[in-house]
Amino acid sequence: MAETNEFYGSLAAWWPLISPVEEYRGEALFFLDLLGGRQRPGRTLLELGSGGGSNASYFAPYFELTLADLSEPMLEVSRRLVPGAEHLCADMRTVRLDRTFDVVFVHDAIDYMTTEEDLRRALTTAFVHLAPGATAVVVPDATRETFEPDHGAGGTDGDDGRSVRFLHWTTDPDPKGTEAVTEYVFVLRHADGAVQVVHETHRTGLFPRATWLRIFVEIGFEAQRITEETDEDRPGRDVFVAARPLART
Repeated sequence: MAETNEFYGSLAAWWPLISPVEEYRGEALFFLDLLGGRQRPGRTLLELGSGGGSNASYFAPYFELTLADLSEPMLEVSRRLVPGAEHLCADMRTVRLDRTFDVVFVHDAIDYMTTEEDLRRALTTAFVHLAPGATAVVVPDATRETFEPDHGAGGTDGDDGRSVRFLHWTTDPDPKGTEAVTEYVFVLRHADGAVQVVHETHRTGLFPRATWLRIFVEIGFEAQRITEETDEDRPGRDVFVAARPLART
């Protein structure tokens, strides 16, 4: 089957059932504290690849939010969930807002950077939107060192009569390459009882920690890697905390 990207297009309206916002609470609170949200409320935050706004919904009480995503349908989901945020349809590799922020956050949308060049462009976007002395937090699903083949299933029932069930299966077809492949199969039951089946193939980037840190430094960041603290049944992810140095006088 041909590769498509309806996950963030025609399927976006199903996102709250595919990935309920409640499932983000633990990781979002960890990121919130890493970003200093509860310690220093009221600052500005730019999220690149903000998707349906799940993490942002936990950030909203503490930050003035600007949420940028390439998918307008996903932004529509986010606008309902985080109505007080500024929403912008934009590509993280190219967007330039001509202003800076106290924090830049990039969650797993960074996974769709499958080449070093795309990764560099996205991280450069984070850099140019940071005020001197400010910090970016970037959270890929996996680095080369942490990647493990995975499979699973999920889905929920909505209050509007709709239901979703799905399977996912992630593999690394070339251990020397920079891509992982995830196959998704969604079974969607509409409110009228009609059932729809959708298959998608997604390719995501997979880079060694050294590559990440080298690119951060080449852009101008002072970067470090930490391990996510999680109470979920999975290993903590690699999290990159990267500061834009203060301008020298």
